[in-house]
Amino acid sequence: MAAAVKRVFAAQLARLPVFGPDGESIGKVRDLVAGLRLDQNPPQVLGLVVELNTRHRVFVPMLRVTAIEPNAVTLATGSVNMRRFHQRPNEVLVLGQLFDARASSGGARITVIDAAMEPSRTRDWLLTKLAIRERTGLGIGRRRAGLRVVPWSEVSGLNLAELTGQPQGAGQLLVQFDTMRAVDIAATMRDLPLKRRHEVADAMDDERLADVLEELPEDDQKELVAYLAEERAADILEAMNPDDAADLLAEMPSADKNRLLELMHPDESEPVRRLLAYSADTAGGLMTPEPVVLTPDATVAEALAHIRNADLTPALASMVFVCRPPSATPTGRYLGCAHFQQLLREPPADLVAAITDTGLPVLRPSDSLAEVTRYFAAYNLTCAPVVDSSDHLLGAVTVDDVLDHLLPEGWRETGLRDGADPVGEETEHA
Repeated sequence: MAAAVKRVFAAQLARLPVFGPDGESIGKVRDLVAGLRLDQNPPQVLGLVVELNTRHRVFVPMLRVTAIEPNAVTLATGSVNMRRFHQRPNEVLVLGQLFDARASSGGARITVIDAAMEPSRTRDWLLTKLAIRERTGLGIGRRRAGLRVVPWSEVSGLNLAELTGQPQGAGQLLVQFDTMRAVDIAATMRDLPLKRRHEVADAMDDERLADVLEELPEDDQKELVAYLAEERAADILEAMNPDDAADLLAEMPSADKNRLLELMHPDESEPVRRLLAYSADTAGGLMTPEPVVLTPDATVAEALAHIRNADLTPALASMVFVCRPPSATPTGRYLGCAHFQQLLREPPADLVAAITDTGLPVLRPSDSLAEVTRYFAAYNLTCAPVVDSSDHLLGAVTVDDVLDHLLPEGWRETGLRDGADPVGEETEHA
């Protein structure tokens, strides 16, 4: 193997783009797979976990890697085995399991911060070095221990039984997650062993974990919520979008659902309870109860300030709804809506009421998924109002929620596309 570099640290390799021999984009490196040994000799790096452009994760053997450079990994072929990667019993994920592992070196307690691999004479890649930091039990007046790089053989406590049995931090993984989108973190967490997944969840702050939980498949959502302490699970549900929280609670046993709703703050649980009253495949079940709502005396400048909120999804920010007070859903009388493109074309001091679209038909909470889908297609919208028979705005349906319900069950596990990928199929995980 003709590699451009002779020693590669795993943290540097993570997220590097992967290309075929002709420069075709295949995906990104998400982890390294190593085969652990019974002795103290360096373990062999078996291959890479590569996330394809479809977010499907596959195994690529190291023999298929022709070059590792600071900014990219190149494969010998553009064809890869399309079977989803599944970790085998004797394998360890370098980023997912080895980082933050607690071990010992020279009698000192240490934490593994990074791992370096090097090619051997037989063209195999081995995990030869570990970047470690001594665990000193920091206290007043003590300095943080420095980082050292030592040979693999000088570290003990990294066999498979110890890695899977000991408690482990998640600091290094969280550093890796810092620049990743929630959907990509969710995909990474699904590939982690259950113990490691729980450790990462324990280390995440509530807001971040809520974002990730929204992107997990239903079974993984329920498993993770069941693992969390009830009080924290309720806090996570409060941080989730109300429609996502309602979807999750709707799949839980009634006793668990009611207990979590009781633990949530009343202001947070009330909109979720309202959503639970609707069938999941209706406009009422699809909607979010927190769209941008303005009163008629609001100005265009105020409307633009509202939709600049970074917490709003692009779909929710595409439209503001004008209603009589109160502004919280269910609102006073619904008057109409204003598209953000229209807002951009009007003087900032003008009233939103002057440009409100009063002629756009509304969705009713009982409208079926098929009716909602036809509505979006007919009016070319990404966001639509849901109004009851008394002209109160109840919420808004966004196109992403419609797509989520139209896609086949389990689409989050199979990737963005079913069937063959342009990179083709080849070798199996061996």
